Amino acid sequence: MTESVRAIERALDVLLCFSQAEPVLSLTQIAERLDMPKSTIHRYLATLEAARFVRRDEATGSYHLGYRFIEMASLVLQEADLERWAQPHLERLAAEWGETVDLAVLDGEQVVYLQVIESPQRVKIAAAVGQRLPAYCTASGKAFLAYMPDDQVHQILSQGMPRYTDNTRVSAADLQRDLRITRERGFAISEQEYEKDINAVAAPILDSHGCPVAVIAIAGPAYRLSHERMLEMGPSIKRATGAIAREVGPLGLTAIVAKAGISRHCHKD
Repeated sequence: MTESVRAIERALDVLLCFSQAEPVLSLTQIAERLDMPKSTIHRYLATLEAARFVRRDEATGSYHLGYRFIEMASLVLQEADLERWAQPHLERLAAEWGETVDLAVLDGEQVVYLQVIESPQRVKIAAAVGQRLPAYCTASGKAFLAYMPDDQVHQILSQGMPRYTDNTRVSAADLQRDLRITRERGFAISEQEYEKDINAVAAPILDSHGCPVAVIAIAGPAYRLSHERMLEMGPSIKRATGAIAREVGPLGLTAIVAKAGISRHCHKD
């Protein structure tokens, strides 16, 4: 490793000492955390201060993160785009399972599909971008409902639960049991509930409050997506949605929701 690369790593280590719990640190505290000489830490802090990545309180001598981070964060938030963040994860899931993968949000009592990567197989199922389907009988919709407060779920179900197939749950009590299981395992399953011979499995992208912002689902013919296979797919989708939430972060998810005009449909505070 070259000295310049090591210097960059050390400077990043200095910045990573700051946290929400400890936004203000002294030179001594930073040196102790990194087990480095104060003189070395002082040089790094001076360089970071000159570039406005940290700022020094003249009265106390303590250090804070600088305003340069706000400028850089604003650039990231301007580019906040859920589809862009989700794209590589959707592609990975499609390659891993060989089935159609989609991204959806909730609008009222319906899910709306934002992005679809079709299966390469000859027999495949694919929702169209912009297509709307009922929430209560689709895997994507149930992945939303499972993480929403009961009163909001009741309001959505009160709009009606018509039967589409023999497997459609038209009883609120029956659906609530399904949603409880969904929460316990972290993903929803729909077995021919909206359309005959079509199954799907879905998991939500949750914000820092545990509210669903969007959902990723895998859908396909029932003969390929057996119950057992969907139980295998579920954890893989959960890993993808969790990765997106971590990569985007709380502020990024908030910006995405605001920019896209996505309704939260979830108020837990």
